[in-house]
This record gives sequence, C-alpha cells and structure tokens, in this order.
Amino acid sequence: MDARVTNQPLLRVEDLCIRFYTLRGVVHALDEITLHVNTGESVGIVGETGCGKSITARGILRLIDPPGRIVKGTVNFEGTDLLSLSERDIRKIRGSQISMIMQEPKMSLNPSMRVGKQVAETLMVHDRSLNKRAARAQALEMLAAVAIPDPGRMSRRYPHELSGGMAQRIMIAMMLVTRPKLLIADEPTSALDVTIQAQIIDLMNDLIEQIGSSVLMISHDLGVVAETCDRVIVMYAGNVVESGRVTDVLRDPQHPYTQGLLKTLPDQVDADDVLFSIEGTVPSLLAPPTGCRFAPRCPHVMERCRVEVPPITPLSSDHDVSCFLHEPG
Repeated sequence: MDARVTNQPLLRVEDLCIRFYTLRGVVHALDEITLHVNTGESVGIVGETGCGKSITARGILRLIDPPGRIVKGTVNFEGTDLLSLSERDIRKIRGSQISMIMQEPKMSLNPSMRVGKQVAETLMVHDRSLNKRAARAQALEMLAAVAIPDPGRMSRRYPHELSGGMAQRIMIAMMLVTRPKLLIADEPTSALDVTIQAQIIDLMNDLIEQIGSSVLMISHDLGVVAETCDRVIVMYAGNVVESGRVTDVLRDPQHPYTQGLLKTLPDQVDADDVLFSIEGTVPSLLAPPTGCRFAPRCPHVMERCRVEVPPITPLSSDHDVSCFLHEPG
C-alpha cells in the first residue's frame, strides 16, 4: 500500500440510485451503489461496457443530464453531501477539488481555443486572484510536467492538431493543474495504442504521487487497474458485486462474475485453447432481473437468486462480495 494512504474516507458514496426516464421506460442505471475512497488511495472500478462505471463517476459530480435523475443516495466529500449543494456551490468543487478526465480527450477540449489557453483558463476559473500572465506561466509548467515537448510552441496549437496521446496529456494537465484532492479518470487510455497507454499511465502515476491526489480509476482493462490501484470495485448491470484489495480480488475472486471476468483474459488461456466467454448477455436495465442481476448467467444460480437481492457480505476487513454463496451460516 502507498504510504500516503490513510483510513480516513475522502469520498463516501452510499445507496446511490440513478434512473433515466425514457420514452421506452425507466432505465435502472445504478441501483444503491456504495463505495468509498480514502485519502491518498487509488480505487479502480471495472466491469463490462454499460455496467454503470461512467454513470457512477458522473453521478458523484452531479453531471447527470435529463432524462437522467439521481433519485436516492448521498455523496459525501470531506464531510459535505455534494447532492445537497446548490449548483453554484458544486461548481466551486468541480475542477478544483474534484477533477475528471473524460474518455475522449479531443471531444472534451474546446476545438476553437488554443490548448495552452484552455489549461490557463482552468486555473483562472478557480483562482480569481491569478492574472493571465501568471496563469499562462503555471499552465506552461504543467505542460512541461506532462512531458509535452516544447510547451511554448505546443500551447499555441488547437486540439485538431494534436495526436491522441498528446491530447490526453493536455487533458491530464488541465485536470491536475488545480492540484485536486480527488481525480476521477474515466477510461483515460482506452483510445490509445498500447505503447502510448503505458506512457500515459506512468505519467499519471508520477504526477498523482507528486500532487498527493486520491484517484477513482474507471477502466475495462484489469491490467491497468492492477498496475495503478490499491483497491478494486467490480460492477455488473448497475450493481457492485465485489470489492476489496486489488491483490485479494484478482488472485482470489469470490463472485462468479469476477471469476468469469478474469477467465476471459487472453493470458489465462493456452495457445491451443478456445477463449472463455461468460454465457448469456447483460440484462436490459429497462427490466432488470428481480433478484441478483447476474443470476441469468451464473453457473451457480439457486432459486432464491432469481427472487432475492443478495446482501453485501464481508469476507475480511478489506474484501466484500454480494452473493448468496458466501452468506454467513
């Protein structure tokens, strides 16, 4: 564990429920999600596409647009429930104390503004005492910190002139220039090739350690989470099914979904074997299963799994699972 990690929760999310009220019906996107991130800790969220990883991140920052709605829960950040704040007050926290790196950097950058100005403007929005010259100087320092070659020249470029890896470095600079207490990274390397991905991960780790931020890392890549995180949260169809120390969950997974997810990794299969796949498909969140949402695909399903929601069962002080197979007694 990183020496910076404490047992003091910086962020605590409890019973977060998010619904989308569409013409086809109500989408149960998140169902009573509970998680926490301690000071100095890096926590990963993994799961299949559509399991609710990004919606969880956007819910924390109250970035759920209509027809979506947060219908229940609390998001406690340093003792303050973010869901109870006014829009004006939550804007003071977004980008300053909590920053978020989005999936597609070029979609998040303003195409009509030079990238250096965008980094400097991030500073000026959250620190009114800074003038343009001071903000530009700090922006150039941060561009150098993210290994941008010739920061002065690159700062005058527009987003369309950048490669994917360079655009991601600009995004990291924008999100870390305010030295946030919590960084939410939503698939920060998914659009990059493997070589650039490794460079970006190393760069993020170095900067986060220097700044002292806590991290909530969202990824479908278990390798990225294993390299960067202290704990991991496994999500399926809008539910948390397992959570714990990365080493515990990846070496000894206890939920059938986590076990299946790890079996699908190519390095778990011999050259002559067929790749493993979890049978069935992810259920529609317009009409999710009544009981355990993984029940229709679970090889260990019992009758009660189809009608009852399994409670969260602690296996140890750092390892929880939501499955009747581990119910006490």
